[in-house]
Amino acid sequence: MNPEEVDQSSKPAAYDPEGRPLYYHPPTADAPEVTPEAEKTAPAKVRSHITTRPEKIDGHNFNPQIRSQYANEPDTIHAHRPIEPKKLELSEELMARYRASKERYPFLNLSEGEFVILDIKRHPIGMLMPIFVTGALLLAIFTFGALYPTMYEQAAGAIMPSPAAMFGIIILISALVVLGGAVALWVYLQNQFFMTNESVIQEVQESLFMRREQTVSLGSIEDASFKQNGILQTVFDYGTIRLSTEGQETTYVFRYVAHPKRQIAILNNAIEAFKNGRPVDPHDN
Repeated sequence: MNPEEVDQSSKPAAYDPEGRPLYYHPPTADAPEVTPEAEKTAPAKVRSHITTRPEKIDGHNFNPQIRSQYANEPDTIHAHRPIEPKKLELSEELMARYRASKERYPFLNLSEGEFVILDIKRHPIGMLMPIFVTGALLLAIFTFGALYPTMYEQAAGAIMPSPAAMFGIIILISALVVLGGAVALWVYLQNQFFMTNESVIQEVQESLFMRREQTVSLGSIEDASFKQNGILQTVFDYGTIRLSTEGQETTYVFRYVAHPKRQIAILNNAIEAFKNGRPVDPHDN
């Protein structure tokens, strides 16, 4: 092929009514005849199952460079892979920690080889509020019960329950107040925060019949920090832990954490080790 033919084949010779370029197509030599024996031994041509290069569009031949632009993935080779991935071999030490965590925390959905490193519970100071409220209500109820007989005598002729009936009402109300305080304490203590060698799990108990679980991989955590605000949090060493994830900008918050600075240090060490491909050391805590 001389240079003039090459130049002509790479430049449009004309344009169709719709403005698309038409190119010269130099004649090609006839392909040699393939015998059945050679066809069997020849390697199969791998083509994309998604798309192939268009040989022509609307009856017009295109330059190979133009055809490559129309193909989504030209010359794509698809490698074979097993349907079931190869199972990783886990050490006996890792499996022993996994079994121990499954036995101690049966409510956690741990994957094989995953074990709990941190079990962060809320600081006991958070229980003071429901205890104080319950105590204040009981004090008010009992004070009213002690004064009721005098009030009943002074209001002679008025429609009021007898002291005996009021005593039963006071006992019932007091029992409900104590039950409400116990439920508030139970809900508070059911909120837990766990860190495993793979993820962070937060068990959130919002009410007596409302519970949810939040799980985020250590590799998805972009920032882990803590906050202590006020004299009480500084003196009693408790605060709030915040975890921010990549991309979705989701923030996980866990309040009333005891020793938050030490917990965050352990969390950051585990996150760094996980992202760098190192095993998370449970002895760092």
